[in-house]
Amino acid sequence: MPVTTIDTTTALVLIDLQNLVVALPTTPYTGPEVVARAVDLADAFHHHGAPVVLVRLTGGADGPDAAPGRTEIPRPPGPLPAGWDVIVDDLTGHPGDITVTKRTWSAFHGTDLDLQLRRRGVTQLVLAGIATSIGVESTARAAYEHGYNVTLVADAIADRDAEAHRHSMERIFPLLGESATTAEIIDLLAKTRA
Repeated sequence: MPVTTIDTTTALVLIDLQNLVVALPTTPYTGPEVVARAVDLADAFHHHGAPVVLVRLTGGADGPDAAPGRTEIPRPPGPLPAGWDVIVDDLTGHPGDITVTKRTWSAFHGTDLDLQLRRRGVTQLVLAGIATSIGVESTARAAYEHGYNVTLVADAIADRDAEAHRHSMERIFPLLGESATTAEIIDLLAKTRA
C-alpha cells in the first residue's frame, strides 16, 4: 500500500549505511545508490526539522558481541577491516542527528532507539538502508511491535540476495506498514510541513 501520510512527528531511520556494508554488492540498487537517496531523504528531514537516526552495526574483533546461538550459515571468519563500522561520510556531520549503535540485526534490540524516539514524541518511522531482509526487516518488525507507524522507502533499500529482497518487499513489509519512493516521501514531507 502506498504511503498515505507523514505524521507531524516522523523520524528518518537509516540502517547500516556504513563503509563495509555499502561496499558490498547489492540488488536491486547498489550501496552508493542507496546512500545517494538516503542523503536526499536526510536533507529533506533536516530542512523540516525532523529527526534523523543513523544506525550502525559494530562488534568486537573476536566476536564477543555477536548474538549467541548455532546457525546453519557460519559467521565470516577473521577480523573485519579497520573502519568497517563507520557511517559513510556522505551522511555524517549533522550535529542534531541521533546515532544508534547496535550489535545485532534490529536497531531496537539492546539500544536506546525507542527511548530516543519517544522522548521526541515520534509516532512514525521512515526506514531505509541495507540489507532489506536483515537489518531493515528486523527494525521494521520491531518498530511495528513497538507501535510506530512504519514506512519503507522502496528505492532506498537493497539486499545482497534478490529473492530475499523481493520476499521482504512483497510479503513482509505490507504487513508492517506502507511504502513509497524517495521522491514521494520528500514530496509528502513538504506538503505536511507547509
